[in-house]
Amino acid sequence: MKSLSEIDTVSKRASRAIGFSWGVAEEVGKNIRLLEMFGLPGIKNLNNFFKVKKNSKFENLDLINKDNKSVNFQLCPINVGINFLDQINAIENLGEVTFQKIAYPLLFLPFVSRASEIIGKRLSLKINEREFLLSFNSSIYSNFLTNEIINLAENVSVKFLDNSDSFNQNEWEELYKLSKDTFVEESDSLKQSGAGAGLTDND
Repeated sequence: MKSLSEIDTVSKRASRAIGFSWGVAEEVGKNIRLLEMFGLPGIKNLNNFFKVKKNSKFENLDLINKDNKSVNFQLCPINVGINFLDQINAIENLGEVTFQKIAYPLLFLPFVSRASEIIGKRLSLKINEREFLLSFNSSIYSNFLTNEIINLAENVSVKFLDNSDSFNQNEWEELYKLSKDTFVEESDSLKQSGAGAGLTDND
């Protein structure tokens, strides 16, 4: 089994060899490492994308708007991802953004995951019928369970979710009340035996 470090390094070098700048290649390396760490087929999709990229044209998208459509060619997932990450603080105010015809959309996914960490909000990503919940770049919950290549997403949407508890106030109060059974009133003897008690300052 390849290590995450190997995956990062080889993905980065291959990205540079295919024509991306070293800066972008660094980002791709991190992304493929992230996909593979969460059990998603990053190497498989990146390798296939690079094979196709040699003889195909892909469209760049410099400014992310609420609704984004390709004009002549499929959108490049790496270019769209880089700009999504760079513009995330402004994009957040849109509430939801959509894209049409993103090539190899799994390569766009880790940019969205990293954006979730930057803004401190969970993001919902939908790639055709596949749904992903991205939580602060720490976890990815999905109904995508196959090790397949997704060549094209006709429709992609990213929703910004409000932070909220998964429990109600009553459930919280019940659990908090139970936790209070561990509280012990502080006595003089506890104060004397507490952390730092009995230490002498020799300075």
